[in-house]
Amino acid sequence: MLNKLEAIKARFDQVGIALTNPEIINNQKEFGVYSKEYRSLEKIVKPYEEYLKVLADHQYAKEALNSSDDEMRELAKMELPELEEKKESLEKELTKLLIPKDPQDDKNAILEIRAGTGGDEASLFAGDLLGMYLKYCSKKGWKTSVVSESEGTVGGYKEVVVEVSGEDVYGTLKFESGVHRVQRVPNTETQGRVHTSAATVAVMPEAEELDFELKESD
Repeated sequence: MLNKLEAIKARFDQVGIALTNPEIINNQKEFGVYSKEYRSLEKIVKPYEEYLKVLADHQYAKEALNSSDDEMRELAKMELPELEEKKESLEKELTKLLIPKDPQDDKNAILEIRAGTGGDEASLFAGDLLGMYLKYCSKKGWKTSVVSESEGTVGGYKEVVVEVSGEDVYGTLKFESGVHRVQRVPNTETQGRVHTSAATVAVMPEAEELDFELKESD
């Protein structure tokens, strides 16, 4: 594991240097690719650097147990359990971080919400879902843009499509796909009856832009 982490750290340093290259800085697309890789590697490198520090402190404390200084031995006995715990915790975290990710996870996403069964109440529920997702995206620091919408007759949406851009968007939102249901007394109900309404949510990775050149001969 340490060899793999060292290789990641080396690549992280290389990318950091590349980001200071004027040619890359002036190439917006290339700079964006390097910046994204840097942020991705940083998530592994930061806990790895912390792990190396804990390893060094742990080794020092173990050696201090054999010290002729009584005070140092007692201090080492006190520190070792906490260092052991930190070491194990970071090892678990790093092992998890090294599991290969779905390459789609880093992509932006298209979020589609459609009102299902439940008539007007389903449209209102779809609107509530949209509001919930927009708040969540804002909290995560993601950008959102409504691509298309079809409003319900009494509010909400029959259908709404939102583009979400940011870090790890698709990987975070992809599990939201499916049918969402709610049981409640809707605003459209005058007799206080509970209605069950549904809305479907689809999350798709944003398609990558393809660079192509159309030759005059074509």
